[in-house]
Amino acid sequence: MVISQRLKSKFNKYSNVQIRSGLSGQEVAEQMLRHFGISDVKVVESQGFLTDHYNPATKTVSLSGDVYRGRNIASAAVAAHECGHAVQHAEAYSPLKLRSALVPIVNMSAMAQQWLLIIAFMTLSTMPSLMLVTIIAFAVTTLFSFITLPVEFDASRRALVWLDNSGVARGQEYEGAKDALWWAAMTYVAAALSALVMVLYLVMQYNRSR
Repeated sequence: MVISQRLKSKFNKYSNVQIRSGLSGQEVAEQMLRHFGISDVKVVESQGFLTDHYNPATKTVSLSGDVYRGRNIASAAVAAHECGHAVQHAEAYSPLKLRSALVPIVNMSAMAQQWLLIIAFMTLSTMPSLMLVTIIAFAVTTLFSFITLPVEFDASRRALVWLDNSGVARGQEYEGAKDALWWAAMTYVAAALSALVMVLYLVMQYNRSR
Protein backbone atom coordinates (compact mmCIF):
# COMPACT_ATOMS: atom_id res chain seq x y z
CA MET A 1 0.00 0.00 0.00
CA VAL A 2 2.77 2.43 0.97
CA ILE A 3 4.83 1.51 -2.11
CA SER A 4 1.79 1.88 -4.37
CA GLN A 5 1.11 5.34 -2.98
CA ARG A 6 4.77 6.23 -3.40
CA LEU A 7 4.63 5.11 -7.04
CA LYS A 8 1.60 7.32 -7.70
CA SER A 9 3.40 10.21 -6.01
CA LYS A 10 6.47 9.70 -8.20
CA PHE A 11 4.37 9.38 -11.34
CA ASN A 12 2.55 12.61 -10.53
CA LYS A 13 5.86 14.34 -9.79
CA TYR A 14 7.50 13.36 -13.07
CA SER A 15 4.30 13.92 -15.02
CA ASN A 16 4.78 17.60 -14.25
CA VAL A 17 8.33 17.65 -15.65
CA GLN A 18 8.21 18.21 -19.40
CA ILE A 19 10.76 16.29 -21.46
CA ARG A 20 13.06 18.38 -23.64
CA SER A 21 12.66 16.11 -26.66
CA GLY A 22 8.95 17.03 -26.70
CA LEU A 23 7.95 13.46 -27.56
CA SER A 24 4.67 12.01 -26.33
CA GLY A 25 4.49 8.56 -24.77
CA GLN A 26 3.07 7.26 -28.05
CA GLU A 27 5.96 8.76 -30.01
CA VAL A 28 8.56 7.43 -27.56
CA ALA A 29 7.09 3.94 -27.90
CA GLU A 30 6.95 4.05 -31.68
CA GLN A 31 10.48 5.42 -31.92
CA MET A 32 11.87 2.71 -29.62
CA LEU A 33 10.11 -0.05 -31.55
CA ARG A 34 11.50 1.29 -34.81
CA HIS A 35 15.00 1.39 -33.31
CA PHE A 36 14.81 -2.34 -32.56
CA GLY A 37 13.31 -3.17 -35.94
CA ILE A 38 9.95 -4.22 -34.49
CA SER A 39 7.21 -3.47 -37.01
CA ASP A 40 4.47 -5.90 -35.96
CA VAL A 41 3.66 -4.33 -32.56
CA LYS A 42 0.86 -1.75 -32.28
CA VAL A 43 0.87 1.15 -29.82
CA VAL A 44 -2.66 1.92 -28.61
CA GLU A 45 -4.34 4.06 -25.98
CA SER A 46 -6.10 2.30 -23.09
CA GLN A 47 -8.45 3.45 -20.35
CA GLY A 48 -7.55 3.95 -16.70
CA PHE A 49 -4.61 5.18 -14.62
CA LEU A 50 -1.30 3.30 -14.80
CA THR A 51 -2.95 0.50 -16.79
CA ASP A 52 0.00 0.38 -19.18
CA HIS A 53 1.05 -3.08 -20.35
CA TYR A 54 2.39 -5.15 -23.23
CA ASN A 55 0.27 -8.05 -24.47
CA PRO A 56 2.47 -10.68 -26.18
CA ALA A 57 -0.60 -12.53 -27.49
CA THR A 58 -1.83 -9.54 -29.52
CA LYS A 59 1.57 -7.82 -29.84
CA THR A 60 0.12 -4.61 -28.47
CA VAL A 61 1.66 -1.92 -26.27
CA SER A 62 -1.28 -0.39 -24.42
CA LEU A 63 -0.62 3.00 -22.82
CA SER A 64 -3.03 4.78 -20.48
CA GLY A 65 -4.26 8.15 -21.73
CA ASP A 66 -1.93 10.20 -19.53
CA VAL A 67 1.08 8.23 -20.76
CA TYR A 68 -0.02 7.96 -24.40
CA ARG A 69 -0.50 11.72 -24.78
CA GLY A 70 1.89 12.98 -22.09
CA ARG A 71 5.10 14.75 -23.06
CA ASN A 72 6.92 14.34 -19.77
CA ILE A 73 9.48 12.17 -18.01
CA ALA A 74 6.91 9.79 -16.51
CA SER A 75 5.24 9.14 -19.87
CA ALA A 76 8.56 8.54 -21.61
CA ALA A 77 9.74 6.15 -18.88
CA VAL A 78 6.53 4.10 -18.82
CA ALA A 79 6.24 3.95 -22.62
CA ALA A 80 9.86 2.82 -22.97
CA HIS A 81 9.41 0.23 -20.21
CA GLU A 82 6.42 -1.36 -21.95
CA CYS A 83 8.36 -1.40 -25.21
CA GLY A 84 11.12 -3.13 -23.27
CA HIS A 85 8.69 -6.04 -22.94
CA ALA A 86 8.07 -5.96 -26.69
CA VAL A 87 11.83 -6.17 -27.26
CA GLN A 88 12.00 -9.10 -24.82
CA HIS A 89 9.28 -10.84 -26.81
CA ALA A 90 11.05 -10.20 -30.11
CA GLU A 91 14.29 -11.61 -28.69
CA ALA A 92 12.53 -14.63 -27.09
CA TYR A 93 13.64 -13.59 -23.59
CA SER A 94 13.32 -16.80 -21.55
CA PRO A 95 11.72 -15.42 -18.34
CA LEU A 96 9.04 -13.67 -20.41
CA LYS A 97 8.31 -16.89 -22.31
CA LEU A 98 8.00 -18.77 -19.01
CA ARG A 99 5.74 -16.11 -17.50
CA SER A 100 3.50 -16.12 -20.58
CA ALA A 101 3.24 -19.91 -20.46
CA LEU A 102 2.15 -19.78 -16.82
CA VAL A 103 -0.61 -17.20 -17.35
CA PRO A 104 -3.48 -19.71 -17.99
CA ILE A 105 -2.49 -21.79 -14.94
CA VAL A 106 -2.12 -18.71 -12.77
CA ASN A 107 -5.52 -17.39 -13.84
CA MET A 108 -7.16 -20.69 -12.87
CA SER A 109 -5.35 -20.74 -9.53
CA ALA A 110 -6.28 -17.14 -8.78
CA MET A 111 -9.97 -17.79 -9.47
CA ALA A 112 -10.02 -20.80 -7.15
CA GLN A 113 -7.98 -19.33 -4.30
CA GLN A 114 -10.71 -17.43 -2.47
CA TRP A 115 -13.09 -20.38 -2.24
CA LEU A 116 -10.32 -22.86 -1.52
CA LEU A 117 -9.08 -20.68 1.33
CA ILE A 118 -12.50 -20.42 2.96
CA ILE A 119 -13.30 -24.13 2.66
CA ALA A 120 -9.78 -25.19 3.66
CA PHE A 121 -9.98 -23.32 6.97
CA MET A 122 -13.51 -24.60 7.62
CA THR A 123 -12.39 -28.21 7.11
CA LEU A 124 -8.82 -27.94 8.40
CA SER A 125 -9.34 -30.39 11.26
CA THR A 126 -11.33 -32.94 9.25
CA MET A 127 -9.83 -32.63 5.76
CA PRO A 128 -6.28 -31.19 5.98
CA SER A 129 -5.51 -32.39 2.46
CA LEU A 130 -7.64 -29.54 1.12
CA MET A 131 -5.22 -27.12 2.74
CA LEU A 132 -2.45 -28.74 0.71
CA VAL A 133 -4.40 -28.03 -2.47
CA THR A 134 -4.85 -24.44 -1.33
CA ILE A 135 -1.12 -24.13 -0.64
CA ILE A 136 -0.35 -25.38 -4.14
CA ALA A 137 -2.76 -22.85 -5.67
CA PHE A 138 -1.13 -20.00 -3.78
CA ALA A 139 2.35 -21.35 -4.52
CA VAL A 140 1.63 -21.17 -8.25
CA THR A 141 0.75 -17.47 -8.08
CA THR A 142 3.75 -16.86 -5.82
CA LEU A 143 6.05 -18.52 -8.34
CA PHE A 144 4.52 -16.32 -11.04
CA SER A 145 5.19 -13.22 -8.93
CA PHE A 146 8.86 -14.10 -8.55
CA ILE A 147 9.28 -14.98 -12.24
CA THR A 148 7.80 -11.55 -13.00
CA LEU A 149 10.65 -9.78 -11.16
CA PRO A 150 13.48 -10.40 -13.66
CA VAL A 151 11.06 -9.64 -16.50
CA GLU A 152 10.19 -6.24 -15.05
CA PHE A 153 13.73 -5.31 -14.01
CA ASP A 154 15.07 -6.27 -17.43
CA ALA A 155 12.38 -4.25 -19.23
CA SER A 156 13.30 -1.20 -17.15
CA ARG A 157 17.00 -1.73 -17.87
CA ARG A 158 16.32 -1.90 -21.60
CA ALA A 159 14.14 1.21 -21.38
CA LEU A 160 16.74 3.26 -19.52
CA VAL A 161 19.59 2.24 -21.84
CA TRP A 162 17.54 3.22 -24.87
CA LEU A 163 16.31 6.50 -23.36
CA ASP A 164 19.91 7.47 -22.64
CA ASN A 165 21.50 6.27 -25.89
CA SER A 166 18.77 7.75 -28.07
CA GLY A 167 19.00 11.11 -26.34
CA VAL A 168 15.29 11.07 -25.49
CA ALA A 169 16.11 11.43 -21.79
CA ARG A 170 19.48 12.51 -20.45
CA GLY A 171 20.89 14.07 -17.30
CA GLN A 172 18.14 14.92 -14.81
CA GLU A 173 15.50 13.56 -17.17
CA TYR A 174 17.26 10.19 -17.18
CA GLU A 175 17.57 10.22 -13.38
CA GLY A 176 13.86 10.99 -13.09
CA ALA A 177 12.95 8.13 -15.41
CA LYS A 178 15.21 5.81 -13.43
CA ASP A 179 13.59 6.86 -10.15
CA ALA A 180 10.06 6.37 -11.49
CA LEU A 181 10.83 2.92 -12.90
CA TRP A 182 12.57 1.85 -9.69
CA TRP A 183 9.44 2.54 -7.66
CA ALA A 184 7.34 0.74 -10.26
CA ALA A 185 9.60 -2.30 -9.86
CA MET A 186 9.24 -2.13 -6.09
CA THR A 187 5.49 -2.75 -6.41
CA TYR A 188 6.30 -6.11 -8.00
CA VAL A 189 8.84 -6.91 -5.28
CA ALA A 190 6.26 -6.10 -2.60
CA ALA A 191 3.64 -8.26 -4.33
CA ALA A 192 6.04 -11.21 -4.57
CA LEU A 193 7.05 -10.97 -0.91
CA SER A 194 3.42 -10.63 0.16
CA ALA A 195 2.52 -13.76 -1.83
CA LEU A 196 5.41 -15.66 -0.24
CA VAL A 197 4.33 -14.64 3.26
CA MET A 198 0.83 -15.95 2.51
CA VAL A 199 2.18 -19.33 1.39
CA LEU A 200 4.36 -19.62 4.49
CA TYR A 201 1.36 -18.75 6.68
CA LEU A 202 -0.74 -21.47 5.05
CA VAL A 203 2.07 -24.00 5.48
CA MET A 204 2.26 -23.12 9.19
CA GLN A 205 -1.50 -23.60 9.56
CA TYR A 206 -1.29 -26.96 7.82
CA ASN A 207 1.57 -28.14 10.05
CA ARG A 208 -0.33 -27.11 13.17
CA SER A 209 -3.33 -29.17 12.11
CA ARG A 210 -1.32 -32.37 11.81
